[in-house]
Amino acid sequence: MIEIKKLTKIYENGKFEVRALNEVSFTVNEKEFVSIMGASGSGKSTMMNIIGCLDRSTGGEYFLENINISGLKDDELAVIRNKKIGFVFQSFNLLPKLTALENVELPMVYAGVGGKERRERAMEALRKVGLEDRVQHKPNELSGGQKQRVAIARALVNDPAILLADEPTGNLDSRSGEEIMGIFQDLNKEGATIVMVTHEPEIAAYTKRIVTFRDGEIISDEMVEDPLQVRREAE
Repeated sequence: MIEIKKLTKIYENGKFEVRALNEVSFTVNEKEFVSIMGASGSGKSTMMNIIGCLDRSTGGEYFLENINISGLKDDELAVIRNKKIGFVFQSFNLLPKLTALENVELPMVYAGVGGKERRERAMEALRKVGLEDRVQHKPNELSGGQKQRVAIARALVNDPAILLADEPTGNLDSRSGEEIMGIFQDLNKEGATIVMVTHEPEIAAYTKRIVTFRDGEIISDEMVEDPLQVRREAE
């Protein structure tokens, strides 16, 4: 699904160069659930931005579903972002004047999907995250956990190749964070490929693989033998 080959990212800071990534190589296979960890300045956010086609590398190559992303123009990157990548952010990024349903429909508006199909797909995505009874609520009428569920539903509607989650539990209490990780686990079981940035080891423990960055390089890449499972109410 994702193949990173000797990826380098250098930022110019006046007379100095900051090497955010230093010839990083790794792959993510279809249906994997991977967390990227590291302290501030480790390169994990830079890597996430490049994977999400929000930034470009200075050197090396990035392939997404065998497409060489490194050589694409800005308008081509925009198409990839909309069609192949679903984003979930720490701050939710919902439009306050739109209902949950309208927020979820938004990516399909940009994709040119007709109104009836938009509504049906948005409703199905909200059902997947357990919010079918909140479709007409606006963000200020939802809890933090519910807002993040709307954001996940919005990320799902265009059936992306990968879900990218940037600190998705960072603004949530521990109970809501656990519920969100349960949703990600369910989506992964259904076949979703998920890459998540987190600085919290207890959140990374819910994923199946942990890639740890330090000073722009990968220092460990380990499978999680027994990922934490979210406690269900019925248990």
